[in-house]
Amino acid sequence: MFTPVLTRLDQGEALRYMGCPPDPPPPETQALLDRGEAAVLAAAAPRCAYLVLPLDRGTIPGCVFQPQGADIAALLADCGQVILLCATLGAGIDRLLLQAEARDMALALAMDALASAAVESVCDSLEAHLTAQWAAKGLFLTDRFSPGYGDMPLSQQSALCAALDAQRQIGLTVSSAGLLIPRKSVTALIGIAPRPQPKRGRDCQQCAAFQNCPYRKEGKTCGN
Repeated sequence: MFTPVLTRLDQGEALRYMGCPPDPPPPETQALLDRGEAAVLAAAAPRCAYLVLPLDRGTIPGCVFQPQGADIAALLADCGQVILLCATLGAGIDRLLLQAEARDMALALAMDALASAAVESVCDSLEAHLTAQWAAKGLFLTDRFSPGYGDMPLSQQSALCAALDAQRQIGLTVSSAGLLIPRKSVTALIGIAPRPQPKRGRDCQQCAAFQNCPYRKEGKTCGN
């Protein structure tokens, strides 16, 4: 069991999600970030769950969820087990964002970016916990990989959540369009291997803002 804790948010990451340059923000933007961070931290109820399953030549025996796509197959090629995981900030964040959108769109934008940074932080904390746990057994983890990344269909969200019993575990459901509810939520896979695994480094496909990133819409990344 792992209980995520949020005490502060990465405002620099939130600025990237907002499409802002990496320079220190002007005072009015900093004020929005500070207000938004306090509100997001107060509304967030971070929860996560994970499940460790055997992996047999890229398939998970007896599981309702089976990873699809060449990209995830390559990631798991050296793995004998796989971790299915889900994380959410809870429905309170959805209510907070809806209220802000009706009153102050600039603040709503800051809160949305901060909430994306927050759920990314929850996933990073869980991944660090799992890495240490399996390192103690002499095993190594791959990067995490989510439905919608590469050629893995977003439609796999439903089966992944079903395998995790995500609705009962953390209150996470999937819309008919394959989107997670609450909005600030993540599902992912991590492989467990007997040897160190190559790390892809941070890229767009690992980012909590992947689906709605303003940089990607312009053919750019927050790294440039």
